[in-house]
Amino acid sequence: MSHDFKMLIDGELLGSDSSLAVINPATAQPFAFAPRADINLLNRAVDAARRAFPGWAALPVEDRSDRIEQLAAALEARAAEFARLLTSEQGKPFDQAMGEVIGCTFILRAFRDHRLEPKVLRERDGNRVVEHRRPLGVVAAITPWNFPLILLMNKLGPALIAGNTMVIKPAPTTPLTTLLFGELCGTILPAGVVNILVDDNDLGVHFTTHADVDKVAFTGSTATGKKIMASAAGTVKRVTLELGGNDAAIVLDDVPPGLAARKVFDGAMVNAGQVCVAVKRAYVPSSIYDAFCEEIAGLARAAIVDDGLKQGTMIGPVQNRMQFEKVSELIADAARTGKVIAGGAPLDRDGYFIAPTIVRDLPEDARLVQEEQFGPVLPVLRYDDIDDVVARANASEYGLGGTVWGMDVDRATAVAERIQTGTVWVNHHLAIEPDIPFRGARQSGLGGELGAEALHEYTQAHIVNAVALA
Repeated sequence: MSHDFKMLIDGELLGSDSSLAVINPATAQPFAFAPRADINLLNRAVDAARRAFPGWAALPVEDRSDRIEQLAAALEARAAEFARLLTSEQGKPFDQAMGEVIGCTFILRAFRDHRLEPKVLRERDGNRVVEHRRPLGVVAAITPWNFPLILLMNKLGPALIAGNTMVIKPAPTTPLTTLLFGELCGTILPAGVVNILVDDNDLGVHFTTHADVDKVAFTGSTATGKKIMASAAGTVKRVTLELGGNDAAIVLDDVPPGLAARKVFDGAMVNAGQVCVAVKRAYVPSSIYDAFCEEIAGLARAAIVDDGLKQGTMIGPVQNRMQFEKVSELIADAARTGKVIAGGAPLDRDGYFIAPTIVRDLPEDARLVQEEQFGPVLPVLRYDDIDDVVARANASEYGLGGTVWGMDVDRATAVAERIQTGTVWVNHHLAIEPDIPFRGARQSGLGGELGAEALHEYTQAHIVNAVALA
């Protein structure tokens, strides 16, 4: 690719003396290079954000809103370009990449319209108590490789409208769409308001310990989230952590097996299973278990797995070699204790392709059941009792999301209310919307994103409590 990607620091697009090769997961070959930052560039970026903060925070909110709308419009105008680049670096089919890019504009425009008005908490007997919301300062956003653009917007939208400035670090395997977005920021935002740099996963600790970073907003693995939380404790930074999940899908016995299989399959295999709230394990009643397994295995065998830029591709490659090897290992382990009824191996071609895999008859303690696979493989487990399956679904260190599928919506909703996760969907999936808060329970996260509540994650409550002087 001939585009000269650069980092954005203090309003300037900068190269670097060193670079990272960016791999197209459909070929396992480099197709572009990204400049690589060092500690000096990181310090310059944080310093630029710190210096830009007072002016940006003092700007009338309508002016900040207008700049966010300009970002949304500029991204929308180049949506096809961004989507093609996203597919090339991340691997997802082009239509899913386009959906991610357009989804970014929805999120930006939703936060463009948010306002943080003072809230009167008390007004009686001459006592007036008002809560104001003030921006925190410099926000470090650390984003993952599965949805590099939209998960950035979940942070950038509320951070900017609230008056914060930002330093952004994308995953080193998918930095290009973020760098391209930086070119838009460089022409629309004042210098220093948004800064973007790329590392090789070696600068994160400098964000979390930097005295001039006021908050870290991270999406990624639970293991890394724990390290960030511990590292940020030294300066008592605010943190938002959107972490891993092992989401259960519970199918009730009144759902036709073919309908249930299609819904669960789509929920498990979108973005090659690389979704924090993808269906990671499916629980199906014995009365329809065999029929469900037959149906979902047929869907897996029929799925078109190929380069995401090819028309008709339904499932793309796994994004990187490390994840490819992890998923391959989990499949091999599952084959020893369960029955593989579709897929079961990497495809014999260039790139990080794994055939969509369905495994049945696994024990509950199998690694594929207990661990987050984050790839195109799904265990299907049998159950006979609702209380038992709810207990099994809840027996996890994670608590991000889940789904319940049933023709009787009230019955399905009653089951969903017993699932101990931040979100449970009934008869639909991935309904993540800008106006609905999204947060994890247990080791799936801390704080939340989206909705009006997200603004509180990027602000400090400031109480003014006044009485007349007697």
